[in-house]
Amino acid sequence: MGSRIKVEQLDEDQARAELARLADVLNRANLAYHTRDAPDISDAEYDALKRRNAAIEARFPHLKRADSPSDIVGAAPAEGFSKVKHAVRMLSLGNAFTDEDVYDFDTRIRKFLGLDADADLTYTAEPKIDGLSLSLRYEQGKLVQAATRGDGEVGENVTPNAMTVQDIPHILINAPDILEVRGEVYMSHADFHTLNERQRAKGEKPFANPRNAAAGSLRQLDASITRSRPLKFFAYAWGELSEPLAKTQMGAIEWLASLGFSTNPLTRLCNGPAEMIAHYREIESRRATLGYDIDGVVYKVNDLALQHRLGFRSTTPRWAIAHKFPAETAWTWLENIDIQVGRTGALSPVARLKPVTVGGVVVSNATLHNEDYIKGLDSKGNVIRDGKDIRIGDWVQVYRAGDVIPKIADVDLTKRPANSKPYEFPTKCPECGSDAVREKGDAVRRCTGGIICPAQAVEKLKHFVSRGAFDIEGLGAKQIEMFYHDEQLPIREPADIFTLQARDEANLTKLKNREGWGEKSAQNLFRAIEEKRKIPLDRLIFSLGIRHVGDSASSLLADHYGSWENFEATITRATLNEGPEWDDLIGIDGVGDVMATSLITVFHQENERASIDRLIAELEPQDAVKTAPVDSPVAGKTVVFTGSLEKMTRAEAKARAEALGAKVSGSVSKKTDLVVAGPGAGSKAKKAQSLGVEMIDEDGWLALIGDL
Repeated sequence: MGSRIKVEQLDEDQARAELARLADVLNRANLAYHTRDAPDISDAEYDALKRRNAAIEARFPHLKRADSPSDIVGAAPAEGFSKVKHAVRMLSLGNAFTDEDVYDFDTRIRKFLGLDADADLTYTAEPKIDGLSLSLRYEQGKLVQAATRGDGEVGENVTPNAMTVQDIPHILINAPDILEVRGEVYMSHADFHTLNERQRAKGEKPFANPRNAAAGSLRQLDASITRSRPLKFFAYAWGELSEPLAKTQMGAIEWLASLGFSTNPLTRLCNGPAEMIAHYREIESRRATLGYDIDGVVYKVNDLALQHRLGFRSTTPRWAIAHKFPAETAWTWLENIDIQVGRTGALSPVARLKPVTVGGVVVSNATLHNEDYIKGLDSKGNVIRDGKDIRIGDWVQVYRAGDVIPKIADVDLTKRPANSKPYEFPTKCPECGSDAVREKGDAVRRCTGGIICPAQAVEKLKHFVSRGAFDIEGLGAKQIEMFYHDEQLPIREPADIFTLQARDEANLTKLKNREGWGEKSAQNLFRAIEEKRKIPLDRLIFSLGIRHVGDSASSLLADHYGSWENFEATITRATLNEGPEWDDLIGIDGVGDVMATSLITVFHQENERASIDRLIAELEPQDAVKTAPVDSPVAGKTVVFTGSLEKMTRAEAKARAEALGAKVSGSVSKKTDLVVAGPGAGSKAKKAQSLGVEMIDEDGWLALIGDL
């Protein structure tokens, strides 16, 4: 399964399924953490899930889901509190887990801003407090409102509660007319210990950790309870302002301190990644003596003008990142190695472990990625774990950080049994017995059985009925398994779902009379299936499970072609690597050669195409709905940037164009509306001239969008 495979080894189908699983798990975790103040997974596991989700989206950007956890901040406000809409969104931070991640962060910043590697660029570094985010609004120097982060857009009004926190001033002298101060409510270790002693003395349940205690205390409907709890507050950011606080991050923090707010004394100004990492090491070494919980160090670009230029992604600023502390490790016995077969036939090895607690969570499985990893090699053939292979019966170190489930970080050869033998990776599919082969350059061994392999067929059907596809109520993974193996009412391909009711009516043994079913549940299923005959175009394309075509790519394709008839006819006429249909397809921003090849190949394969045609005969695909255009001179236009840009980086230009409603393409075609050509423009400029496409220079572009 995709959840047991290293991100670098996931194929398109596994990645799509894994993103769906991660969306469900992370959304539930957000609700438990932010709304109920009762997290059901550890911080390390949550970070690992978020990191894996982000890594998959980075590798397969076209697969990004509409409900992606990357676009979600916190969770919806709880019932019982009035709601507060933040004037400026309260965003979360991206994460770094290694020194290399920090250097990559600096490199991305410099690339976006067009700065040389040796150009001056300073950052602030401060401890990342493990508490509850809070926004304090002051008007004319008076505290008028306090709100939790909530989902980033809307939070909970906890003003009476915040008034009881000693570190939060009620009146400010010489403050801007409007000032939103943001920071973290937390509880010290000593106060947490005392609070739990009181809880036990009263016969009440103690809190699990200081973060839960702080969050639960602030979010009390009775402010007198909050007053009895020893809460503290560190200020480190701001929201809406009537006037700037300073020109730099450090200057603004110093100004907040001068107003009477507690700011963290370990905040430092750092000149580049090396100093940032050095300060991280210092804070990490002092972590146990601080007296409050932290889970990393936050780096921010110091120059506020540069922060403004860098701007934001959907839920995170480009100019800041949280360098998280490493997760825990543990040693245990590897009891067995199982092979699981995915939807694309990939054979994925899974370590079955003697259960062990790692980072507060009991672990019994770990990913082994592929046969090379078991042998002690990475995906490029480089030696890992000092060349130690992994065998059944080994004493192994389990590590929970950058992956959705644990991985094996090391093997203790001194405890390896004398009769131990190297693990032999199967060359036959354990599900259907077909040959399992590795293509040149592929780290994954795949079953060649195709549609005769039940594991692949079942997984494809599960994808078809998944949430982002047809999402048929009452027809989930469990029911798919049952119907696939049913002899009287089999579902072996998607079209079979829509003939199920007719086949049931002609069958002597009715579905309603079977174990686990009844008349009402059978009727509900048939009704749910009928309701899905009309399906939005993007969901239909996604449901087909074509490799490299995720839900985001499906939306791009649906928006571009508009109708199933147009999409199907164009892909059918298309020829690999040539012709107007090919040019049109790869001209869609977000569609590359690999995805285009996959689409065309599927529609040109006889069996695959026949299965799609049988499905379409049962459906009424709905045309794509065009979204309301952005009011700008380039809204709805397809723009291509070529050559060198001198006043902004390519990334800035693309982000600005898309924010104004334009579509940015990587190639010039007859459908291109505008080419922005800088010095050094080559073949794209020539093609634009030959096609008669309008061309302007960078100054012309800035004048057009009103940025001059």
